[in-house]
Amino acid sequence: MDLDLRKLRYFAAVAEHRHFGRAAEQLYIAQPVLSRQIKAFEQELDCALLVRTTRNVELTAAGRQLYEEAQSILAAVDAAVQRVQRADRGARRLVIAFSPGLRISEAIREFAALHPDIDTDIVPARWWERDTPLRDGRAQIGYLRRPFDDTGMRTIPVGLDPRVACMPTTHPLAARDSLTEADLDGEQILDFANRRTASLEEKFELIASGQGLALVPLSLARAYTRPDVVHHVVTDAPALETCLVLPSGHPDKLVRDFLDTALTTLRPV
Repeated sequence: MDLDLRKLRYFAAVAEHRHFGRAAEQLYIAQPVLSRQIKAFEQELDCALLVRTTRNVELTAAGRQLYEEAQSILAAVDAAVQRVQRADRGARRLVIAFSPGLRISEAIREFAALHPDIDTDIVPARWWERDTPLRDGRAQIGYLRRPFDDTGMRTIPVGLDPRVACMPTTHPLAARDSLTEADLDGEQILDFANRRTASLEEKFELIASGQGLALVPLSLARAYTRPDVVHHVVTDAPALETCLVLPSGHPDKLVRDFLDTALTTLRPV
């Protein structure tokens, strides 16, 4: 069967909001229409994607899998359309993927100063698609934090990102200067295995509300600084390597020039 991209977008909106009404508002369609389209989509796939209750919507196992797949499918389609439109305009453009929390802006500024005729753009490499933007063509080069799949990729180490424990300011460990992994024994840890979150904003909101602690990269904790959450380095937790990443092969001159600029600006002195 052919996958109906319109219905896939409808499903992704419902999965994101966990609510038909809010998804319908985002899509600018009537809620009954959206509901009929989702039911038709489930019939086409021959599996249930959603569990509907009076208050909200939950994803089935098949729905969770499809939602993960939809992120890269829809992004790849959008990227393909943009590439076609850029080719029609004859535009020269460089797109950089980056892991949340990592700052690539200085390298982009330096590159733009050297190449003012080149359009630059960025795309986030979120936890469910760390290396996908490089594989589906949305980005030509990435500034990524391990772990990610480096099969078929050229990786150039840039630095290390220490891991920190994030907790509410009212937590007993909040007054400490640093921690060890042993200090976290018995604590509720908000990770993929214990509690899956749809976004970093959701994770930090749960941390602030006392639902648990999270072990995250230092750069990420700094990017999501808020007054009701503190973070401390976990001294014996292995740091995460940060890398410049590009598909194996012979990169074009645009990518090589950005790589040279990024290595100069991103690597520690």
